[in-house]
Amino acid sequence: MMIQRGDSVTLTWSSTNATALSLSPGIGNVAAQGTQRVTPQDSTSYTISATGPGGSADANVRITVSAPPPPAAKAAEPSIQQLFDKEVKDAYFDYDKADIRADARDALSQTAQFLRSYPQVKVAIEGHCDERGSTEYNLALGDRRAAAVKQFLSSLGISADRMESVSYGKERPFCSASTEECYKQNRRGHIVLAK
Repeated sequence: MMIQRGDSVTLTWSSTNATALSLSPGIGNVAAQGTQRVTPQDSTSYTISATGPGGSADANVRITVSAPPPPAAKAAEPSIQQLFDKEVKDAYFDYDKADIRADARDALSQTAQFLRSYPQVKVAIEGHCDERGSTEYNLALGDRRAAAVKQFLSSLGISADRMESVSYGKERPFCSASTEECYKQNRRGHIVLAK
């Protein structure tokens, strides 16, 4: 008989005219008829020995124990940061504007969906600008962009106390070339996990 490690099996016996029965290994004296539940950790041969006026007799049963299959390798659960990086999208802005564009609405709607699914997550919304214009002007514009993103997420049901906003103006560009392609990447409301 074969079982998986950790499973149990019931041994059953019956004898007539026996005056003493012993079940081994490890069980000892037993009644003339009975059952015994065993959970061997390794393959084991059980022997019942019966003794009576007519002599003695033995019966054996071998229980083969196989190791259970290894648990299926469970894919590591993604961390909140990994999920955040995959699901949270930045909002991009037109030159010198802080209006939420159609593509930004889609990106922020996806972001809001993530934030609704993970209510423990708090975010920092960074307002960024391209390099054109003065530092002071861009700090104010970055602030308006961060505020616009925060307002839009609030309108989608995300509590304002889960969001903080900050303006970096043109001080932390994502792309440093002086090209329109780079400028587009730098005009954004960037969302990061709050520390």
